[in-house]
Formats: sequence, structure tokens, C-alpha cells
Amino acid sequence: MVAWAVTTQPLLKRLLTDPRVSKDPRRHWPAWINGEISPEWPLYTWVAVTNMFTAYGNDHKRLRTLVAKAFTARRTAALRPRIEEMATALLDDLAATPHGETVDLREAYAYPIPIQVICELFGVEDETTREGLRRCVDSIFHTSADPEEVTATYTELYALLRGIVAAKRETPGDDMTSVLISARDDEADAPLSEQELVDTLLLMIGAGHETTVNLLDNAIHALLTHPEQLALVREGKAGWNDVIEETLRCQAPVANLPLRYATEDIELDGGVTLHKGDAILAAYAAAGRDPGLYGDDGARFDVTRATKEHLSFGHGVHFCLGAPLARLEAAVALPALFERFPDMAPAVPQGELRQVESFISNGHRSLPVRLRP
Repeated sequence: MVAWAVTTQPLLKRLLTDPRVSKDPRRHWPAWINGEISPEWPLYTWVAVTNMFTAYGNDHKRLRTLVAKAFTARRTAALRPRIEEMATALLDDLAATPHGETVDLREAYAYPIPIQVICELFGVEDETTREGLRRCVDSIFHTSADPEEVTATYTELYALLRGIVAAKRETPGDDMTSVLISARDDEADAPLSEQELVDTLLLMIGAGHETTVNLLDNAIHALLTHPEQLALVREGKAGWNDVIEETLRCQAPVANLPLRYATEDIELDGGVTLHKGDAILAAYAAAGRDPGLYGDDGARFDVTRATKEHLSFGHGVHFCLGAPLARLEAAVALPALFERFPDMAPAVPQGELRQVESFISNGHRSLPVRLRP
């Protein structure tokens, strides 16, 4: 499947706010409309879902309005004590690691906080269900998966999601899944269909943890491999918000995000035309290092950089609702970790770290460190 990859910030901003660019394949992507996209395609779930991720125009506004109440500034800020509690418990567990032994901080620290926060927000309490969701979301981001894995993941994922919905219908709680079910079941003119309800749950739980895992992973790795930058933070010459924004710019948690579609011909500079129906890939990682903004310096991690402009949470009407929550989780988790273990260091050479098998998700398969000498 062929798509235009948009890698420069000004052009990407322009297209992300252009009303002639849609995210709805059912209305605007000929390949989908003509039945050329099968469930075995590794990116199938990314375009097949019916939620605000693939909605366009009024449909997007309708669905986004329902979910926005989960991410108000007040509700997000109220989560800080709980995030601090989670971080402290995880750090206490890590403190039991014998001196000199290696731990995987992605698995032991970067993963647990985001997935626990989002699962509590949406009322997913069962540990087996949480583990199943995590496994399925990891598979969705595995963009080189074979057809058997793709179809098996799709089947397991929707069984889990429908099970969550059924359980919350039986026993509602003070959570966002129950709120969405209420909007679906109790209002005379239901603002979302059953499929939209399930797919909204998928979007919130999936996007609500995977991206933050990568943010924490990449920030920890950047500071451990750039000790001079960590020293600037400890000396008060830069803040943790600088670390977070520079990580988002330099190592976008989502490198590329499929897909958008031109609803009509769009003329670009240089004589390039996006033709009606053309697929468009938002290349967020490349845009964060745009040579037009940063010259040859874009790949360098520098917390004192005056301009840290990035599009890692998107832009325009599809800007990530969970961005404040992701930033809050990082603002709590990162200083707590480096304060508890000031001498931690990478346990393997940088060249031995492996990236996750994905051109969407940007993180490491593991992040081995030694917490103490």
C-alpha cells in the first residue's frame, strides 16, 4: 500500500488542519471502499476502527465530545496523588534489587504506571484482562506481524473489550467505561453505536498507555546516555518539563501514524499534487527533527534547546486528548526515579538495544539498567 509520508513540520501542520484531509477510510479511501484492504493486513485495525481516531467532520466532534470529559484539566490534576503512589510503590520494589544486578526499566517502571492509570480511569480492574489488553495492543503496534498474528489479535482484542462492556453493564462504576455505556444505553437518541463504544474503549486504553510507555522509556534512555544533560537538570539549569518536551521532540513516542486521505486534489509547493483518495502518513518523528527548523542539529538531545517545537501529540482537531495526562505521568515518574537511584547507568552498550518491531511505536524492546554500581 502506497502513502505520502509528510516529514516537515510546516507542511504537516498545514495538512493536519486542512478540511480536505480526512481520517475516514469508508468515505475517502478508494482502497478501502473497493475492498482491497483485508483483515490480514498488519495495519488493518488502524483503519478499521470506528471511533474518533478514524472519524471526520461532525462524527469526529460527536465522538470526541463524549470522551473529552475523561481528560478535563481538573480530572487530570486530581490523578497526581495516585500516580505518585504508583511510582513510589514501583520504586520500593526496584529498591530490593541486589547491587549490580540488571533490571529492565521499560518492563518494571515505564509500563506499569501508564497502563495502571488508564485502566483505573476506564474501570478495568481484572489483572488477566489488563494483561490481555496489553498483549493485544503490543501486537497492534507490531507492524511486521504475520497474517495469523493479526487475525488472532483482532479476535482476542474484541472479545476482551466486549467482555469489559458486558461487565460494566452488569455492574456500573465511577469510571469512563460506565459513562460511555450510559451515553449509549440510557439516552433516547444514543450519541454512539455499540461498535463505536467498543472501538472508543480500544482507542483510549491502547493510545492511553503505549505512547506514555515510550515517552518514559525514551526519556530515561536519553538521560542515561547523555549524563551531561542529566547534570544540567540536577544543577537547576533545566527543568523536568524541558526533559519531557525535548524527548517528545527528539524521540516521538509515535513515529508515524496511519492514515489520512485527501478528499480532493491538494496542490502543494514544488509542483506536487496530493490526488483525491491518496493516503497520507503523518511522520511525527521526522517532523520533530525537521532540518528546516533545526538544521543538522535535530537529532541531538539538548534539554536547553530554546525551541522544542514538535507535533508528537498531533495537531488540530485530532490533537491528543490525553496529552496533559501523559505529561503529568512523566513529570511525576521521571524525577522520582532519578532521585531514588542517582547512580543508575545503562547495563548494555547503546548499540545492543533493540527497538520495538514497529514503524508506528518508537521505543525499546527492553531498557536494561543497573540501579546501583
